[in-house]
Amino acid sequence: MPIHTLQALEKKIERQIRLFELKRDVFERKIEKKIESHKRRIGQKFEDQKRKFKSHIRRFEERNGIRIDDELRFFKTWFEKPLSMGSVTPSGKALARTMASYIDPELKGPIIELGPGTGPVTEALVAQGIDPSRLVLVEFDPTFCRLLAERYPTATVVQGDAYGLRRLLQSVLNEPAAAVVSGLPLFTKPLKTRLRLVSEAFGLMAPDAPFVQFTYAAISPIPRALDRIKSQSSERIWTNIPPARVWVYRKY
Repeated sequence: MPIHTLQALEKKIERQIRLFELKRDVFERKIEKKIESHKRRIGQKFEDQKRKFKSHIRRFEERNGIRIDDELRFFKTWFEKPLSMGSVTPSGKALARTMASYIDPELKGPIIELGPGTGPVTEALVAQGIDPSRLVLVEFDPTFCRLLAERYPTATVVQGDAYGLRRLLQSVLNEPAAAVVSGLPLFTKPLKTRLRLVSEAFGLMAPDAPFVQFTYAAISPIPRALDRIKSQSSERIWTNIPPARVWVYRKY
């Protein structure tokens, strides 16, 4: 085949290739536009459904007095670190109110809460009349710390191990605390560790200030026969899951 014929054929093929590429580009742009349009429609439908679902969840929470987001956060943390949590769910409203009821908002000084988690007892303390700026919230889990800081921006949130309470709060407190409210699972710790915690707590509190602790057990998590420590307990709170009791300890 003559060279000029080959050259003409080559040019024809090149034109066909360019024409194909042009058509391909146009086709791909059309496909991309359709895909983007379809994605936007799906995304909009998803957002609409999500808003409806959130609205249903909020109404359910309002009717039942719970926060499902908190329940899920609490369960996730319990599943990952079960021995660090007092329960698989946050404290119920009745238990939280009972714990807060032992705190006198008229007494001066900060209120220390140990292991607030997602903040059900914190919320009850505020409802009891405690100014959030008086709260010192000691929480080990950093996710819960961020959540508490968002919900109570004027409170002092301290991330750390409450079983080293004196070291943790020595630079935080400027005056004796009016109370310590504990949501820690004390029975997961040896008695010596529990006694050290209570001793350090009393060292940070004003005379006769209460150390408020809940438990699911039938007995007190702190021995009642301790020297110069008086104790009292609430009735068992059957509406909590599981049923719980509140113990209050004071040093005299």
